[in-house]
Amino acid sequence: MSMTDASNIRDTEREEVLTKARAAKAVAPVLAQLPTPRKNEILNAAAEALIESTDKILAANQKDIDEGRANGMAESLVDRLSLDADRVKGIAGGLHQVAGLKDPVGEVLTGQVMDNGIQMRKVRVPLGVMGMVYEARPNVTVDAFGLALKSGNVPLLRGSKTARNSNAQLVEILQDVLEKFGLPREAVQLLPCESRDSVQDLITARGLVDLVIPRGGAGLINAVVTGATVPAIETGTGNCHFYIHDDVDLDAAIDMLINGKTRRCSVCNATEVALLDAGLPDEDKLKVVKALQEAGVTVHGKVAELESFGATDVVEATDEDWTDEYLSFDIAVAVVGDVDEAIAHIAKYGSGHTEAIASNNVFAVQKFADEVDAAAVMLNASTAFTDGEVYGMGAEIGISTQKLHARGPMALPELTSSKWILQGTGQTRP
Repeated sequence: MSMTDASNIRDTEREEVLTKARAAKAVAPVLAQLPTPRKNEILNAAAEALIESTDKILAANQKDIDEGRANGMAESLVDRLSLDADRVKGIAGGLHQVAGLKDPVGEVLTGQVMDNGIQMRKVRVPLGVMGMVYEARPNVTVDAFGLALKSGNVPLLRGSKTARNSNAQLVEILQDVLEKFGLPREAVQLLPCESRDSVQDLITARGLVDLVIPRGGAGLINAVVTGATVPAIETGTGNCHFYIHDDVDLDAAIDMLINGKTRRCSVCNATEVALLDAGLPDEDKLKVVKALQEAGVTVHGKVAELESFGATDVVEATDEDWTDEYLSFDIAVAVVGDVDEAIAHIAKYGSGHTEAIASNNVFAVQKFADEVDAAAVMLNASTAFTDGEVYGMGAEIGISTQKLHARGPMALPELTSSKWILQGTGQTRP
């Protein structure tokens, strides 16, 4: 391909992103004014349309899976990409759940009557045009549509190239439903994904895009957050820790640890690091490691440290083992002196997503809850519970690990802003 051809393709892609962004901006007022019953009708109809189109969706998804494997895609990513009839049913169920949730738009957050008689109130309003940048998870396409519609927003979806067939089929189904209800197809749009440049076009479309949300690995999130000129929400990676205190019901702790690691290892709330209190008897430490290995998990750590209490078949840990997500049947294991050392380890290596403790000691549990800085802290519970649906929020956009606007699972209220409305009877300010 000549430089001229490449430049022409690049110009075409940029113009497509901006054209779709302009269209989204134009239809945003329509979505913002949709009454709640209408939103719910559309969501329920979209859910049924997905179920009815399961065969089409799975055929498109199989193309993506075949292409991904042919290109050497890791099996952990294939798992994120893969759909089956049950997963399609689950995605549709998410739309039904969102339809049953309270509509945040128009909610009065606070209000009062001023001394001069002006009535003032602060109300929730849609954000407007919401850009989503995400990797090989086609369920995000539908989740973003459902949450955006219910919160009165217009989603611009920039999925990954690895899921392009799945995403295109899903968006076509959703657009057909919108059209049946007399709404513009531009109320949900899929952006080009042939090159990474389209991400940059989206996240720098000031005046057209009101917010961008990245959902994926650390590289994607960092690229969006650092390169965006429109407001961005950081949905962080999940380097989640599980600390086993020395005063503990060990069998229960092992069950929680195994659940957090193996329930679904490719998701951001999976446990990636186990911290064992030095006060645990050696046989208990060994029992934890063996339980992980018997569950099919490869244990990484300081080999000499773990071998000192009898562990075998351990992989020597690198610096990355303490900082990165595995998203696979691997886990890092370390011994820490006490709860303070566990908290310090998490502060150094954690991603601010989800941290957990297993302990019978109320003082250790309270200290962990008070001092660990994360979007979610689990006290005697698996890290797997950090999930918008589990929280009763319906399908989530992602888990925000930042501290402004939203933190934790981002659902309907987190996809709104607010405005002040002051209603007077002709008052003037002296």
